[in-house]
Amino acid sequence: MDYFKNNIVTQLPDISELTFKKIHKDYLKVLTLTTLIVFFILFLVFFLLETTVEKISHFKHVNYFYMILSVVFLIILIAFFIGFSRRKYVLREKDITYKSGVLIEKITTIPYSRIQHVEINEAPISRIFKLASLDVFTAGDSSNDLVIKGIKKGEALKIKEFINQQINA
Repeated sequence: MDYFKNNIVTQLPDISELTFKKIHKDYLKVLTLTTLIVFFILFLVFFLLETTVEKISHFKHVNYFYMILSVVFLIILIAFFIGFSRRKYVLREKDITYKSGVLIEKITTIPYSRIQHVEINEAPISRIFKLASLDVFTAGDSSNDLVIKGIKKGEALKIKEFINQQINA
């Protein structure tokens, strides 16, 4: 008769010893350009509303809205610059790990045995810089469990193929 065993773990792996790979530096350009486009559209919409809608144009504190929108824009850009260098990933023999975060560091590790499928996505601005995102899906969930954005497309294809080989092994 087999008896259940639950031994005490005495040696824990040290994730800080892993050599993480940074995402491509052009992804910072993608983030900056995307943010510029979004805020340009926001400024343009509000400007058009201000010039066409009489109630808004007579509002005394319209300039405060522009200042607040500018401050939010700067905060987002600063967060992107700080957080960019903290986006890293590592592929190991049995799993993939991704870490990111500015105020709160998030580390996600997914063993290949749990991966259902892997997708590669290219956003329009990322495509200009030949970058892609790698989306990893695990069984039992309808959303992607791990997304690594800012990888060169060729490398993303290689990673996808490597993970598929590990899944099928």
